[in-house]
Amino acid sequence: MGKLTDTFCKNTKVAKMHPDGDGLYLKVQASAKHPGRVTRSWMFRWGAGGKNTMGLGSYPEVTLARARELTLEKRRMIIEGVDPRAERQQRQLEAKRQQNTKTFKDHALDYIAAQKPGWKNPKHVQQWGNTLETYAHPVIGHLTIDQITLEHVRQILDPIWTTKSETAERVRGRMERIIDAAMIVEDRPVVNHAKLKGRLEHVLPASQKAKRVQHHPALEYTALKPFYGLLKAHGGIAAMCMRFTILTACRTNESIAASWSEIDLKNRVWTIPKTRMKKGKEHRVPLSDDVFVLLNQLKGFELSTQWVFPSPMKPDQHLSNMAMLSLLKKGLNRPDITVHGFRSTFRDWAGETTSHEREVIEHALAHQLADETEAAYQRGDYFEKRKQLMADWGAFAVGRSELAVEATNAMGNSR
Repeated sequence: MGKLTDTFCKNTKVAKMHPDGDGLYLKVQASAKHPGRVTRSWMFRWGAGGKNTMGLGSYPEVTLARARELTLEKRRMIIEGVDPRAERQQRQLEAKRQQNTKTFKDHALDYIAAQKPGWKNPKHVQQWGNTLETYAHPVIGHLTIDQITLEHVRQILDPIWTTKSETAERVRGRMERIIDAAMIVEDRPVVNHAKLKGRLEHVLPASQKAKRVQHHPALEYTALKPFYGLLKAHGGIAAMCMRFTILTACRTNESIAASWSEIDLKNRVWTIPKTRMKKGKEHRVPLSDDVFVLLNQLKGFELSTQWVFPSPMKPDQHLSNMAMLSLLKKGLNRPDITVHGFRSTFRDWAGETTSHEREVIEHALAHQLADETEAAYQRGDYFEKRKQLMADWGAFAVGRSELAVEATNAMGNSR
């Protein structure tokens, strides 16, 4: 070491690697920003043929004397079996870790705020906040993401993994996404212990490896007509909404938030916008005779100019998603079934007692076809065929003769 001088380092413009000795080089190269000028920086090379390289800083910010000191330090590390480049990366990561003081809870709030505009259901914000506040934050809310261990995650999930499996999976998934997002924001890799594949699947109970399909308790289709009769006699906005939900085979959230602007009584079609659909795709529902009768009755009541099923207590809001469930449990004494289960009732009836095509039935339920190739070629929505399917379903539930009389009367009143 000692071939270079300060004068040479300051004045040379020859673009090459100028050796000083012991692996230290002054790298001179043309400036990309200033044509005609050169930049000077220090490089340390070691190993056979100088295959390992690391920078030591720019000249003259790092002087010749300081570059030689740094070279001696790196050479001592190599003698002691330490990779100087890896050691520097570790120091940089540690410095970055000390700078990143955001906690898991901080990142959770940031993630929710960032995702909120894209969530179709505004209740997602509350649901995310509640589950994290209940299960995750008491254990890891105060920790930075690199401090979260597998034991922390197990402490959160073990008590609920088998007893509240659906909640547990939601908590786990939310933790995983927050930690993944935090790694991107902080630009540093950490082990995401909330991941199921390759991590938690090896330490959680085997029975929970595969998420099982939840079957909603449903009414047997053979019992639908007497049940529908009781529902019709019950009256009330919740009962009318349940009748509407049953006969359109739609989901609860789609029914309770139905607006008059979506209903075309003249052409007998209810168009649900994609923003309100689970699959994010517009869904047209043909309105059978009983639905047509029901909607004309509601229209005549003038309960709301906006909502088809307004809240009895707050007419400016639509019916609560708990109203029909409460009616089932308390008003009709049927805690053994769910509103969502009526979709299964419809599916069983259509599949077992009718000759309607499977694709038509699946489109009536707004299901995505399981076969991707089949779905790619199917561009239509079978609307004309679904008219007959929903007419048959209405006739089955209500009774064909009674339905025909009511529909004729409704058509006369709507003229």
